[in-house]
Order: sequence, then C-alpha cells, then structure tokens
Amino acid sequence: MIKLAILCLIIALVAAILGFGGVAGTFANIAIWLFVIAIVLFVIFLVLGFIAGKKVTDKIDRL
Repeated sequence: MIKLAILCLIIALVAAILGFGGVAGTFANIAIWLFVIAIVLFVIFLVLGFIAGKKVTDKIDRL
C-alpha cells in the first residue's frame, strides 16, 4: 500500500510539473489517504502481534 501511495505521489508531482493542477491535487490527496491508511493498519497489526506473542509465550511458560 505504501508503494501505491508513492506511485500516486509521483504521478501528482509529474502532473503538477506539466500544469495539471486538478489532477495533481487529486492524486496528492489519494497518496495522503493511502499513507494514513497504511500507517493505521501497521499500528493495528503491531498491537495484535504483541497480544498474540504474549499469549504464545504465556502458554510456553506454562509447559
């Protein structure tokens, strides 16, 4: 998802250089939203990984 955000950002930069302001703004907003979504998903999965890892280590310690 980060690759897609970077791709949209590059497209926005090229469109801005060529003078397509509306398209550049749209792609820049898409890139921002994709980046925010990717960061939120990263944090969610990081927390879930810590929770799952704690449960696994607790079960291993009981053995």
